[in-house]
Amino acid sequence: MDEDGQSDHLKSYGLVYEAITLGYDCHWLLNYRGGSFVILNGDQEIIKKALIKGVSYEVASANALVALISDLQSPANNTNSLPLEKVPEIAVYSPSGKQPWDDAVTLVLTYAEIPFTTIYDQEIINGDLQLFDWLHLHHEDFTGQYGKFYNTYRDAAWYINQKSSYESAARLMGYNKVSKQKSVVAQTISNYVADGGFLFAMCSATDSYDIALSAAHTDICESMFDGDPMSPGAQYQLDYTECFAFK
Repeated sequence: MDEDGQSDHLKSYGLVYEAITLGYDCHWLLNYRGGSFVILNGDQEIIKKALIKGVSYEVASANALVALISDLQSPANNTNSLPLEKVPEIAVYSPSGKQPWDDAVTLVLTYAEIPFTTIYDQEIINGDLQLFDWLHLHHEDFTGQYGKFYNTYRDAAWYINQKSSYESAARLMGYNKVSKQKSVVAQTISNYVADGGFLFAMCSATDSYDIALSAAHTDICESMFDGDPMSPGAQYQLDYTECFAFK
């Protein structure tokens, strides 16, 4: 997986994912050559799959691998060998209608040929998160302010349609505001992580998520977002003890 040794880093993850599902003994070599993988009982079938995917590989003897793993596990080194025993069930939080190229996480997983399930607010509120080991978040505003695109795009058809769609979905789920519905989604994800689920967030999902958690007991949305003004003194009603990172 080092820069000069691996021709397709993303496909290598997909190869190892497939190898685990087929019962191969796979390890992740942490802090060794860019976090390389080793398939201890690899055979010609795995080599064939690597060639098809365009993944670079090296063949090593059993004795060499035993010595390498022993060295990586030595307390004297900042390295380790992590056995990969189970493939994760992956969920990607993304609304319907998005194309794979709209979401970096979806694009990467699709290219790497790692299977995933797309879920959104209804599935999370229904409790479907418990079916997954990993949840990936990308572009999302959990505060109900639609990414704060109002000033620039409030007259754009896509913005108007998105706002209307989100409001309709919130009403169908029994919420009179998108911000309230998103707040419940954010709290449900927080509980999921507290129960042992893994969360990967990027872009606007990283900060809007914590903002939504901190604003669970107040209204930080102005009238252009939810039809009424924000709560007086909302800034002082934020509760950062609910957050992952913000304080």
